[in-house]
Amino acid sequence: MTYRVEQISDDVQIICGDSREIVPTLPVPGALATDPPYGMAFRSNFRAVKHDAIANDKDDAALIWCCSVPVLHSRYIFCRWDNLVSVPKPKSLVTWVKNNWSMGDLEHEHGRQTEVALFYPGPEHRFPKGRPNDVIIAPRTGNEHHPTEKPVQLMLAVLEWTEGLVLDPFCGSGTTGVAAARLGRPFVGIELDPKHFDTACRRLEKAAARPDMFAAARPEKAQQRAFL
Repeated sequence: MTYRVEQISDDVQIICGDSREIVPTLPVPGALATDPPYGMAFRSNFRAVKHDAIANDKDDAALIWCCSVPVLHSRYIFCRWDNLVSVPKPKSLVTWVKNNWSMGDLEHEHGRQTEVALFYPGPEHRFPKGRPNDVIIAPRTGNEHHPTEKPVQLMLAVLEWTEGLVLDPFCGSGTTGVAAARLGRPFVGIELDPKHFDTACRRLEKAAARPDMFAAARPEKAQQRAFL
């Protein structure tokens, strides 16, 4: 099968297609960091700018699949707290503290100001900068690029806990790739929706052209490639 592949730079590639078909054709990445569809059936009805429904978001199959993707270093996978009954027990549950409320039952549920990420260490795992805590405080975005957009600040913090090539099999508007580019890390992103794919390409082109001044790839891992 032919996929649309954009080589943004020597170290950054993005592929438009079904990640469950593409990932098995790639070498094992260092880290997986992603925010997959996990059964929210999300469609925006209350914003000035309406968003289309998210592909494959009717159940948690994509989330469960992410938990089984082989990695060398680690996996960080965002989900809802109630997805925990469906996935393998994580080694840690990282909490992202936002500056706003998420959707939910307005009468019989506490207002949600957090999201969580599952952490699974791989066979070569170590914490590059020492053992971190399990809380990240990062203001949420205005969802300018994607209906469930994660802030770059959040993904920078997550990627600093990882090593090697970063894979995001549900990369949406490319936030994980932007963070990887800023850190000088090699990145492969996969996105099924052509519209979000185009947005990710534009954002990654800008990020790859202007990596953070003091960011440097870790020499022992930077040469890893998983490109088509």
